[in-house]
Amino acid sequence: MAKWMVSAKKADFNAMAQRFQIDPVIARIIRNRDIIEDEEIALFLHGTLDNLHNPRLLRDMDKAVAFMLSKIEDKARIRIIGDYDIDGVCATYILLGGLRACGAIVDTVIPHRIRDGYGLNDTLIEEAHRDDIDTIITCDNGIAAAPQIAYAKELGMSVIVTDHHEVPYEVAEDGSRIEVLPSAVAVIDPKQEACQYPFDGICGAVVAYKFVQVLLEEYAREGMPGNKAAHEAGSCLKQNSEELLQELLEFAAFATIGDVMELRDENRIIVKYGLEQMVHTKNMGLKALIEVSGLQGKPLSAYHIGFVLGPCLNATGRLDTASKALQMLQSEDWSEAVMIAGELKELNDSRKEMTRQGTEQAISVIEGGNYAEDKVLVVYLPDCHESLAGIIAGRIKEKYHKPVFVLTKGEEGVKGSGRSIESYHMYEQMSLCKHLFTRYGGHKMAAGLSLPEENIEEFRQTLNQNCDLTDEDFEEKILIDVPMPLSYVRADFVKQLKVLEPFGNGNAKPVFAQKNVKVLQGKVLGKNANVGKYKIMDEQGHTYDMIYFGDMDNWHDFLCNNFGEVEKERLYHEGSREIVIQMIYYPDINVYQGRENLQIVMQDYAK
Repeated sequence: MAKWMVSAKKADFNAMAQRFQIDPVIARIIRNRDIIEDEEIALFLHGTLDNLHNPRLLRDMDKAVAFMLSKIEDKARIRIIGDYDIDGVCATYILLGGLRACGAIVDTVIPHRIRDGYGLNDTLIEEAHRDDIDTIITCDNGIAAAPQIAYAKELGMSVIVTDHHEVPYEVAEDGSRIEVLPSAVAVIDPKQEACQYPFDGICGAVVAYKFVQVLLEEYAREGMPGNKAAHEAGSCLKQNSEELLQELLEFAAFATIGDVMELRDENRIIVKYGLEQMVHTKNMGLKALIEVSGLQGKPLSAYHIGFVLGPCLNATGRLDTASKALQMLQSEDWSEAVMIAGELKELNDSRKEMTRQGTEQAISVIEGGNYAEDKVLVVYLPDCHESLAGIIAGRIKEKYHKPVFVLTKGEEGVKGSGRSIESYHMYEQMSLCKHLFTRYGGHKMAAGLSLPEENIEEFRQTLNQNCDLTDEDFEEKILIDVPMPLSYVRADFVKQLKVLEPFGNGNAKPVFAQKNVKVLQGKVLGKNANVGKYKIMDEQGHTYDMIYFGDMDNWHDFLCNNFGEVEKERLYHEGSREIVIQMIYYPDINVYQGRENLQIVMQDYAK
C-alpha cells in the first residue's frame, strides 16, 4: 500500500483566493505546487504566449541563426538529423517547416532505432558527406556526439547542435566537473552551464521551435542580402510567420507531453495553447491520427497525447521506422494521411501486446532470480525487442518502485533503457561507471545505454554498490493536496479545477481525502471487468456516484480481507452497510447523453 501524506505548506489561502478570484482550495493547491509569489501565481493562472521566454537567451542562438541564414543564401545543402521518438520526430518537423519557409535546400534523416541507434554516428556522417551535405543541424540529439561532430568537421561539413539532454562531463582532479561540448559551429542546449536561459526543462522540439522563431524573425527582418526574390519572400514571411509558428506550436506541445517534460514554467503555456489548437489542427497527418483514434471533435488533454496519440508516433520508431510518422505529419493528401495514421495505430496495438509479454517476462526474471537485495534492478531480456526496453522498464519501476534498467540483445552487443524514481539521478550514477558502456546518455529520470554482454553483471553490481537509497526512498507516496469532505464538492468547484490544467508531470491532477465513507452498492463494468461503479455515502448521509479505474483484483482482495467475502458479494447484489473506508479521490463531472452528473473518482483506499 502507498504511504499517504498530506501537503502541509502554509499561506494565507483566503487572502490569495480573494486576490485572484479563486476558491481557497484552489489557492492551496497552487501553493502546494511551490508557486508562491503573486507574479508566479498570475503567470500560472493567466500566462499567455507573450510570457514565453526570449529564445535569444539560449546560448549560441544568434550565432546559429546567422550561420544558417548564410548557408541558405549560399544554397548549401542542409540536413536535419533527428531522433526516432516523439520529441525527435516533432523537432524534425518543426525545423523542416522553419527552414523550408526560409527557402532552404533541406532534407531530413531520422536514425533507425536498431540499425543506427540513438543520435549521430559515423555512418550517418559518412552518408551526409556522400550526399554532398554542407551543413547538418541536429535536434533532440548531438550534445553527446563530440567524436562524430569532429569527424564531420574533418570531412568538411559544419554542424549546428540543438538538443536538451544533459551535457557530458569529465571530473577533474579537484572533483569539479568539466563539460565536454562538441566542436560544432553552435551548440544550443539549455543544460549548458554557460547558458543564461531561465528554464532548462524544455524538450528538444521546444529548442527547435525557439530556433525557428529567431530564424523566421531574422529572415523576415533582413531577407537575403542581394537577393531581390528572397527579400520579397522575407516581406511576405513577416506576415505569414505568425501562422506558421502557431501551427508548429502544436508539435512543440505534443513533444513536451510525449517526452514527459514537467508542465511548469513556459512548458505549461506551450501545452495549454498547443492542446487548444490541436482540436482544430490544420495538419492533415495529425488530424488523421486524431480521427483514427476516435478523438475527433473532442477536447484534447495531456492524457490523450501521452497515452493515445503519442504512443502511435513512438510505435513506428520502435517497430518500424520513425520516418513514417514524419511522412504522416508532412502529408497533404487526406487518403495518404489516414492510411499512415491507421498503420501507426496498428503498430501501437501490436506494441501493447509485445510490451505486456515483455513485462511479464521481466517480472518472472525478477521474482525467480537473486534480486531481493538489489536497490537498482538490472534485468536482461535477450529475446525482447530492444525498442520496448524503456516501456518495460517503466512498468517494472511502477511495480517495484525502484530504479530499473531493462537490457536486450542487439545486433552489436547489448542495448538497454532505464527509468528512475525521484530520489535517484540515473545519468549521474551511470557516469560513475561509464567505462562499462560503449555509449550512454540521458538525464535524471531516464537513460539509454549500450555495453558488451560480458559487462552486464559488473554493471549491476557497480550500480548497487554505489547506491545509497534508503527504504523510505522506495516507498510509494501519494501526496494529498487537501483533506476535503465530499460535501464541499460542487459543480462550480469542479469546473474551477480546470484553471489548474493542463495536468501531467510536474503539475499532477490534485487529489483529496475523505474518512468514513460508506460504500453502499456497486457493479463491475467494462468488457474486461476492469471498472467499478458505486454508490457511496458520507458522514452527513449525502450520497454520491463513485467510479474506480484501478486494479479491481486488488480492490476486491482489500474488501474480502477487511470486510469478508460475504460482505463483498452483498455490495454487488442487495447492497452493503458494513463497508466503511478512507479514500483518496478526485471530483469530476460525467457527461452522458448531454446530462452532467457529479462523480467521485477514487484514486486509492484504506481501512
